[in-house]
Amino acid sequence: MKKIQLLLAVMLYTFITTTAFATELAEFKGKVIDASTQEPLAGATIYITDLKAITTTNSEGEFTLKNVPAKGRFLLEVRFIGYKTHSQMIDLAVPTKLNISMQPSIIESAEIVITGSPFSSNNKTNSLSVVTVGKEKLAQAGGTNLIDAVAKVPGISQVSTGGAISKPVIRGLGYNRVLTMVDGAREEAQQWGDEHGIEVDQFSAARVEILKGPASLLYGSDALGGVINIIDDLVPAPGTHQGDFTSTYSTNNGLTASSLMMQGNDNGFVYRGRASYKNAYGFSYKNAVVPNSGFNEFNLNGMLGLNKSWGYSHLTFSRFNTNVGLVEEGPDDNGNYLDEDGNQIDRSSAQRRGLGLPFQNINHYRAALNSNVILGKGQLRTTFAFQRNIRKEFEESADEPGLNLNLNSYTYDLKYYFPNAGKWEPAIGVQGMYQENSNHGDEFLIPDYTSNNIGAFAYLKRNFENGAINIGARYDYKKVEGDGLVFDGEEIFNGFNNKFSNVSGSLGFAFEVAKNLVVKGNAGSGFRAPNIAELGANGRHEGTFRYEIGNSNLKQETSLQFDLGVEYTAHHITFGLNGFANRIFNYIYLGNFNNESKELENEDGDIETLPVYRFVQTKADLIGGEASVDFHLVKSLHFENSFSYVKGINRADDSPLPFIPAASLNNELRFEPNVKGLDGTYIKVGLTNVFKQARFDSFETQTNGYTLLDAGIGTSIKTAKGKFNLWVTGQNLLNKEYYNHLSRYKLANIYNPGRNVTFGVSVPFM
Repeated sequence: MKKIQLLLAVMLYTFITTTAFATELAEFKGKVIDASTQEPLAGATIYITDLKAITTTNSEGEFTLKNVPAKGRFLLEVRFIGYKTHSQMIDLAVPTKLNISMQPSIIESAEIVITGSPFSSNNKTNSLSVVTVGKEKLAQAGGTNLIDAVAKVPGISQVSTGGAISKPVIRGLGYNRVLTMVDGAREEAQQWGDEHGIEVDQFSAARVEILKGPASLLYGSDALGGVINIIDDLVPAPGTHQGDFTSTYSTNNGLTASSLMMQGNDNGFVYRGRASYKNAYGFSYKNAVVPNSGFNEFNLNGMLGLNKSWGYSHLTFSRFNTNVGLVEEGPDDNGNYLDEDGNQIDRSSAQRRGLGLPFQNINHYRAALNSNVILGKGQLRTTFAFQRNIRKEFEESADEPGLNLNLNSYTYDLKYYFPNAGKWEPAIGVQGMYQENSNHGDEFLIPDYTSNNIGAFAYLKRNFENGAINIGARYDYKKVEGDGLVFDGEEIFNGFNNKFSNVSGSLGFAFEVAKNLVVKGNAGSGFRAPNIAELGANGRHEGTFRYEIGNSNLKQETSLQFDLGVEYTAHHITFGLNGFANRIFNYIYLGNFNNESKELENEDGDIETLPVYRFVQTKADLIGGEASVDFHLVKSLHFENSFSYVKGINRADDSPLPFIPAASLNNELRFEPNVKGLDGTYIKVGLTNVFKQARFDSFETQTNGYTLLDAGIGTSIKTAKGKFNLWVTGQNLLNKEYYNHLSRYKLANIYNPGRNVTFGVSVPFM
């Protein structure tokens, strides 16, 4: 408790004392016009992401960015529907009024991204593969959670447990090999667990940036496979106070999801508050409803901050609470679900919203202080965060949990950006994390442990007229100490004390080698220390179908990945091709050797035989790529296509690696008519084609291919307070029975969800 109080005191002190840097308020002005007609563009949006500053143009195309520093170089971004996104470096010390000419375009262009580089940058100059999914696309996806909503991005998959739990997989790597960032800090919520999802409010994401490939240079251990960066809205312009109410209903599992948000900016004092609630009964396929597969979720989050001439400082806080039903058994040979007495569970009983045993209860608390302070001609960006994850699993009683894990995580991230003239962009940083985990139940899967790690990096980017090159190096050190445990005379865990260290680096380039043709390449090394389950697990818990035993002698994973990409953007067509080869040394995976098994007594007193899986290491290769081609033959019609493939190879015997997604081909035809009085109207029809996965590990089985039909329609009505949005999204409209290869319920012969139609509405107010 003392550590929590100390950290919060430091955060509050930092938050208050940043006003000591305050100077006279500054403004930056400009005008946005059409490059062809020279007419002003009213309603264009202007961003400086590194300052969390935003404004829009007036009827004359003019804008004023208020409460910004009077010095410093920053990347400014301008967006307007029907035009190419414009970005350029500006110097706030030069008071010249900026004139921006926007080029008309019927296709989307590269955006500013903040993932994969210390600086905000145009995605064309980013050597790493970063994909952005905006708020509208997230809503239109109709996902039951945030990862489900981005799972169709090429190279992205999910390990799913019904409709409630989704774990991201990037190019065949998941669990602790993919880092999730929330509020600028890495999420720590027992990611090693099969049925442990992302603990974040889906409605709070303004956009999601997905980095595909090793990102250990900037993010440290656990970013070996990539990064999911969940980014909240920028604060509104000074003098603006606004809010919205969003609500959706999904027919498959009766999911009702609603969120209320209010935010404002009073001369640089900014605030935001949000409350969200979800409730769903069991999901269905064909004529079956899966009992006890429902969930409910209640989230609160808020932000208080200052946007001033010295920079910004924002304090965010949230509480994520969810209850998730766990399915113990699949259907019988006739496709029926039975209760403990062997009686068939009828549809109405399976659709009750109350959860039965077993179920999970998770509370995740997060507080983070993000600041960017102008120091001389440089910038100091810091993030201090505290997280508490309380995870309970109720098996025999709804009052006393069997598994009860408490994880406290303290993280810090400091980066200094040296003064630059726009060509050379140097930065250095230090990051670290301290963790304490304790068991409070009578079921033990991982030991009590403490973990402490620290990393430091140096990064340099050189900008050219048509591109950029970057180079960086990093050192990491991590210590993990697990406690021994004897319970009822039986030794559950052996104590251990492990230390890991690593040097990693990255070298990349991105250049426009010809008009509209960009070539990117990156060579990077990754690093991941074994997680606590891999080091010390001994047991099983609800939702798993095996008994796992850890290995405290495991070594750290290291990787070397090469990426090469080509992007072509013309007036009526865009084309992208990315290939990668990833060699992982000391790759950690589960194996069932010599058909080892263990007999356990379940809650009914019956003896249950489970296969025993142990963590071992090997050398592994992952090879694959993504391709996309989008046709925009007329302004209102878009035909978008993408393909992704990854092959995982265990080099010990050339056998397949586990949890490798099948190859997929996605097609979407989208019609965006110009309807008088409406805005953003669209009609879309899509096909998701997933191929057969015939390469699988020993505990997996072959998964047949399938094709799903999706569709959607939506529009926006302009009001004085903002856009009133309406949409309907249909998924698996032909009600296809299928297994996704990464569905954990496939082991119990439970199909993925069938037909689902989601109705959504978003209403602005204030």
